Amino acid sequence: MDLAVLRDDMVDSLEHPAKGVVSSDSVSAAMRAVPRHEFVDDDRLAYADRSFEYRGTRVLGPSTAARLLEALDAEERDSVLVVGAGVGYTAAVLAEIVGERNVHAVDITRTVVWEARGNLADAGYEGVFVDCRDGAGGLPEYAPFDRILVEAAAAEPPRKLVDQLAPEGRLVIPVGVGEQSLTVVEGGQSDPTDDRADHPGAQNNDSIGRPLGTVAFAPLLVEGEQADSIERNRTRREDRERAERAHERRTGWEHEWIDWDGDGESVDWDR
Repeated sequence: MDLAVLRDDMVDSLEHPAKGVVSSDSVSAAMRAVPRHEFVDDDRLAYADRSFEYRGTRVLGPSTAARLLEALDAEERDSVLVVGAGVGYTAAVLAEIVGERNVHAVDITRTVVWEARGNLADAGYEGVFVDCRDGAGGLPEYAPFDRILVEAAAAEPPRKLVDQLAPEGRLVIPVGVGEQSLTVVEGGQSDPTDDRADHPGAQNNDSIGRPLGTVAFAPLLVEGEQADSIERNRTRREDRERAERAHERRTGWEHEWIDWDGDGESVDWDR
């Protein structure tokens, strides 16, 4: 089995109009160069266009990875941060585009960090920096970044990540509760995490960034959370907190209950 042929076939299929997720020469060349089989044990599975669970993390399918990379639009010598190291494959492809010393990756799960480091070294990208961090906090000591890619969903782009963008930088992140949208935030634009998100109807991603279509990602974990815990994600928690803040700001009849029957039972008119 010639793995180089499998890799070329994989990228050819991603460039074909039926999928059309690879459109740039840089992403095409990088995905053809990275030995994806070094990041998973099964050679055939490595080049199949499907996602799967592997050693405590989720491996993105090649078409999903390509979609993220095209949205990120990284260029040679860009400084890049990847939030959610996974098995290290996305970081390796970016290393081909921008240079391995310009790629930084963080993950909140220590075992995932060790796995990504080992995979990257085995594949020849030991210069990629991988650290165990709460991804929402970014990597301030290496900021600003020209590109930030978040491989996990959040209710809104984390403020600290937005702050770590270079003025002409770009942040790509799945945004949403329930239905998610792959969203681009440009450096220097008005703060996408301001209080507008607290107002009714503010879930429209146009107020957060530029949406690029629906996606489905695991949620962004926070410090102390584990992948198998019941309430583990920033998405649901932050959405609930925003709703609570909005409720506390209400005034007048919409915030009060009325005991029409005198039975002492409250009526929640907003429910």
